[in-house]
Amino acid sequence: MNYTYIVKCSDKTFYTGWTNDLEKRIEMHNSGKGAKYTKARLPVELVYYEAFDTKEEAMSREWHIKRLSRSEKQKLIEAADLKKL
Repeated sequence: MNYTYIVKCSDKTFYTGWTNDLEKRIEMHNSGKGAKYTKARLPVELVYYEAFDTKEEAMSREWHIKRLSRSEKQKLIEAADLKKL
């Protein structure tokens, strides 16, 4: 399974990415080994994710989400029923 996800950083900004191991990726972000952007904004909290069969689908969705405004991302997050891993 492949995932597109959004994390909320400690400064209340959002970071969007994709991965094939969501739990491990969030751990990497919080250990400072994730993305350069999140490294300076720890800790991060998983606030949204979608699952896809292929890497290409997850990457495409990441691209589309990154082009949303902050308020559009917030609406997406609020509409989701996020189940904690």
